Amino acid sequence: MGCACMQKSCHLPPSVSYNEATTTALERPLSTTADEESNPPPRYTRENDPFQLASKLKTAEEIAQIQPQANISRKRDSNSGCLPRPPNPRRALSSTLASRQLQTFYEAQNENINRMLKPVEEHVRDAREISTSTQLKYKIAVWGSFAANVILCVLQLYGAISSSSLSLYTTMADAIFDPMSNATLLISNKAVNRVDPRKFPAGKARIETAGNICFCFLMTAVSFILIAFSVRELAEGSTSETGSFHLPSVLAVAVAFCTKLALFLYCWALRNQYSQVRILWEDHRNDLFINGFGILTSVGGSKLRWWIDPAGAIVLSVLVSCLWLFSAYREFQLLIGVTADTKMQQLITYISMTHSPLITAIDTVRAYTSGPRLLVEVDIVMDPNDSLRATHDVAEELQMKLESLPDVERAYVHVDYETTHKPEHFLKKEL
Repeated sequence: MGCACMQKSCHLPPSVSYNEATTTALERPLSTTADEESNPPPRYTRENDPFQLASKLKTAEEIAQIQPQANISRKRDSNSGCLPRPPNPRRALSSTLASRQLQTFYEAQNENINRMLKPVEEHVRDAREISTSTQLKYKIAVWGSFAANVILCVLQLYGAISSSSLSLYTTMADAIFDPMSNATLLISNKAVNRVDPRKFPAGKARIETAGNICFCFLMTAVSFILIAFSVRELAEGSTSETGSFHLPSVLAVAVAFCTKLALFLYCWALRNQYSQVRILWEDHRNDLFINGFGILTSVGGSKLRWWIDPAGAIVLSVLVSCLWLFSAYREFQLLIGVTADTKMQQLITYISMTHSPLITAIDTVRAYTSGPRLLVEVDIVMDPNDSLRATHDVAEELQMKLESLPDVERAYVHVDYETTHKPEHFLKKEL
């Protein structure tokens, strides 16, 4: 979809017929045969596939047979006495990798075409089905993590105090702040669901992102405090060569490690569907590093050299700080407004182009983040002689259609009658 370029207008080809097109979503016909594997994709017509995207779909057999075009060189005459060259393993490997890259490209192209040809109603229905089927898993992930963090907080508090190990104090501090951070996420999620439209006309979805940022900086602050304590202990030194070993403390942190591993694996499947679960998944991932490395440095400090314990605490704290600062940077980008991925821009452009026969061109398409979801701006071109009622109805229906997409928070549709004007919006560099 070359027309996904954000600043150039896209005119609909004159050869496309829209005699039977409507302002509703294009319906995808069902296959007339039961054996889908031995037949090509469903048939599409000019009405439900005006740009003939389905003609570019490739079957699994065609993709499997794709090979890169080899360089054809002049073959030597067999009578010249020259022996044929032995096969080159490096060239064979390069050809295999090139074939796999081509196959991956066409598989992604098939997925993108099917996504664009799918009616908007199917996108909405699929999103609702996924949300309904994963709602219980989501609650288990959130509340299960909260309950586990409360229990592990008590367990690791005992382990750190009884052993006096700085590495275990690092794991304890992280465990203490985990329930508090989980509570922050739960409160922000409750605030998002309770919206006063008079006070927050654009909704409060960005509160969730702001809560995630607070979570990240809270965990980073704890790491900085632990770095200060560890540096002080290294500066003071120790009279003994090794520290004391306390087996129950190590076992307590080992139990926390196993629990975090189970929660990490459980949240893995839901991390890309809910931003809260993704933050929890990252927290469990970080805790795996903290608890695992904390056990090693604590045991090393008690069996090998005393300085291994505070040095390990510093390394752990620096690692945790970097991980959480990176997460905060990613959340900041969502809050500021980053351009949506190319596939989403292509889908929005295709929906806008095929929405109504009264739309003659697409002037501009913008899609950018506003918290966990997207804001969409579309400038469509219509005939200047169309009535105000027709223009309004087409624009409003397109706006409602775009806002029904699962990832879209709000859509704005602007109607124009030509594409030669300057951009309506400009970046204000000076106030």
